[in-house]
Amino acid sequence: MHIKLLSLINFKNYKEVSLELHPKLNCFVGDNGAGKTNFLDALYYLCMCKSYFTSTDQYSIYSGEKFMALQADFIRKNKSEEIYCGLKQNRKKKFRRNKKEYLKLSDHIGLFPVVMVSPADIQLILDGSEERRKYMNSVISQYNKTYLNDIIHYNKVLAQRNKFLKDTLRNGSQMDLLDIFDKQLVTLGNEIYRARYQFIKEFIPVFDRYYSFISENNESVELIYESQLNSGDYSEKLKNSRNKDLVLQYTTTGIHKDDLVLSLNGNSIKKIGSQGQQKTYLVSLKLAQFEFLKQVNDVLPVLLLDDVFDKFDPNRVKQMLKLVAADSFGQIFITHTNIDRMKDLLGELRFEHKLFLVTKGAIEEIKN
Repeated sequence: MHIKLLSLINFKNYKEVSLELHPKLNCFVGDNGAGKTNFLDALYYLCMCKSYFTSTDQYSIYSGEKFMALQADFIRKNKSEEIYCGLKQNRKKKFRRNKKEYLKLSDHIGLFPVVMVSPADIQLILDGSEERRKYMNSVISQYNKTYLNDIIHYNKVLAQRNKFLKDTLRNGSQMDLLDIFDKQLVTLGNEIYRARYQFIKEFIPVFDRYYSFISENNESVELIYESQLNSGDYSEKLKNSRNKDLVLQYTTTGIHKDDLVLSLNGNSIKKIGSQGQQKTYLVSLKLAQFEFLKQVNDVLPVLLLDDVFDKFDPNRVKQMLKLVAADSFGQIFITHTNIDRMKDLLGELRFEHKLFLVTKGAIEEIKN
């Protein structure tokens, strides 16, 4: 799968841009703040129906404008696909595939798999468990539509149960409603747990292989899926925590408390990892994600590498280049601030590419 043409109107710091893209490698160079990351985010947006970096859609509209639009021509399984996204201020966004609008955005997720590698990924290591749950959700949702719908419904029921727990103290709500919420949470939660457990089980060997390659077998890593559902019955756990939940006025038990433990040489990567080791860990996670999605979807995802070579020592950069230059990868987008170093890296890759210069929301191709 690859993207032939991408057009942006009023997206972030771009007024209007239209680019023909290379089917294999596209490189974007420019100063920080010029818009390189925003361009990659437009690609991600068209694949995942949302920004990689902001949770509020309105922030994607060019300042002072009332709408934004994205459009791309994809080649997927040797067939041309046109994807369009339109967003107006204070309106819901619209997505169309070949001019037909989606009734549910969730129907689009997974059709055009994408993997973003960004400095923002450090949140996976430094922030709380919510970031790591989001990571699991983003991967599994790209190949398991039932899982995505289960997550959406689980979160709705969880919000209703939490509201009920707050309202109970004020108006003495009927307690049998709690039984209904619990039954729904158990059904959905068990399905989500099984999907996450199976994903991590299959994902770990792929991740280990990528980390070993980039680090040249100098370190050992481990991923551990932590869940309250690892032991005991979910229904019983909810009953046992009911009094506690009523006192605290929120749900203390369930898959919304899951976490993914990231370790290096038997210790927390957050506590002992250098910047280079942490970045290697994150890049390995994302490349393993690429490999995993490729296997389960039978489609090569688009790979977005945003400033990935910063803080890598020369050996790790070389190992990274060996990986992305392999035929097993499809279309790749790379950003960098140093045009000379980018040209040196392209010399090592030794295959056809397009090189673009980004300056304050404008993009032009640099011809050889």
